[in-house]
Amino acid sequence: MENLSMIKRIFQLFKITRKLATSGAINSIDEIYNIPLSVKFLFEAMSLGSSKKYDNQKLSPGEKLCNACESMGTTFIKLGQFLATRPDIIGEKTANDLAKLQDKLPPFSTYETKQVLKKEIGEKLYKNIFELSEPIAAASIAQVHTAKIKINEEDKLVAIKILRPDIEKLFNEELDALMLLAYFVENLVPKTKRLKLIESVHLLKEITNIEMDLRFEAAAANELYENTKNDDGFDVPKIYWNYTSKRILTLDKVNGTSIREIENLKKSGVDLKKLSENLIQQFLTQAVRDGFFHGDMHQGNLFVDEKGNIVPVDFGIMGRLDKNNKQYLAEILYGFVQRDYIKVAEVHFQAGLVPKDTSKEKFAQALRSVGEPIFGQSIKDISGGNLLSQLFEITEKFNMATQTQLLILQKTMVVVEGVARKLYAETNIWEVSRPILETWIKNMKDPKTKFDQVINTSSEVLKRIPDLPNFMDKADYALRLIAEGRLNLGALNNKSLEVEEMKLKNFKNNMIIGFLGIVILILLVF
Repeated sequence: MENLSMIKRIFQLFKITRKLATSGAINSIDEIYNIPLSVKFLFEAMSLGSSKKYDNQKLSPGEKLCNACESMGTTFIKLGQFLATRPDIIGEKTANDLAKLQDKLPPFSTYETKQVLKKEIGEKLYKNIFELSEPIAAASIAQVHTAKIKINEEDKLVAIKILRPDIEKLFNEELDALMLLAYFVENLVPKTKRLKLIESVHLLKEITNIEMDLRFEAAAANELYENTKNDDGFDVPKIYWNYTSKRILTLDKVNGTSIREIENLKKSGVDLKKLSENLIQQFLTQAVRDGFFHGDMHQGNLFVDEKGNIVPVDFGIMGRLDKNNKQYLAEILYGFVQRDYIKVAEVHFQAGLVPKDTSKEKFAQALRSVGEPIFGQSIKDISGGNLLSQLFEITEKFNMATQTQLLILQKTMVVVEGVARKLYAETNIWEVSRPILETWIKNMKDPKTKFDQVINTSSEVLKRIPDLPNFMDKADYALRLIAEGRLNLGALNNKSLEVEEMKLKNFKNNMIIGFLGIVILILLVF
């Protein structure tokens, strides 16, 4: 069985490398990174016997890579979208080019949709669905229909999102092959290890598998609804849980105007300045107050209802920040607003994001090199997202650990600011952000908040008192390991990645043994 699995994975790897070689993707990557000759030769060999695609030479390498991802289909569209959130891996310009990826594929038939609905919710509930439309949108993972459902004798207009048939199998097979390819590349070209290729593909696989269970998206929408239900100006659609499963998601159809239709918004009497400010403040509030934010707030996912409320859709990509990251974000942004670079540096050290042996003064000077040129511009032109982007670039030089969620937040911030300025070009990002950041920092430093934190911590300790002797023994052992340099705390955070890397090593060893066996057999026969 294991041998059969290995053969399947090798075959899938062969198909993936041919896709990369013939789509123009490798040529585009070569323009960006200057791929080693041995790797280029490998892909050239893989493309033998097929016609290669050549992109318009006037396009930038990132634009060519964007086109190649679109031509290679579902998995590579998602990979491109993921890499667009990782400028630390592919660079800011290429990340911006990949952000333009069009996630559109031909729809599957409405007949298939009906079969999925019957299977997922049962014949009885299916009979409550009527006026099911043809697909109104079709992307790489799912497509959307509108319909009406009868609830308590009342007709509700809803949107129904349905996964593509067999999409999970396709994704996992292709991503497993990509992970194997990443493993070979990292071993053949040690310099590529800094790009964390295996980790990136592994993370994409985890994200995508969550995204392909629409119950998670429904739960995300529900959590966002609960967090924001008392906030003026923001309205999350209601989820219909009886008509939601792993493969289908049913929620209120949005009745509103797309936020990109600026002229129609004006005709409706919407105050664009207020809408622009509301968008920025809602996003920041979600990030620093709740630690849970919509991670895909582009124009296509935002509508404005007749009351002027912002109505988001598509909750497949959400960002989450823990308490430390929330505080880090608020204090970093506020520190830059105040131009207090020593304070910004101290926050990095307190959060343990920069090695302790780094010079605080040199780090603060590097931060100043980011802040001062920005503040030389008109304040209305300053982008918080671009500020964070430049910050992450310089922190790399000081061996700061990559914070994936902060990168997702930074990309979302850039998008939100762009949408806000299209609504009202004179929007002053910093003046709009200041009250949110000030309120958050004030609350964090409030004595009552600190007291509540102590009480919560004490409660957790009290719950564990029966296990205290055992816990202390383990703690003492761990401290001794740390003192002896035998315990890597960072390595404990991602056991699933370690397991995946171990599988890849075993797979490589099996391949080598298999190859040697074939060579020995050939020598014996001939």
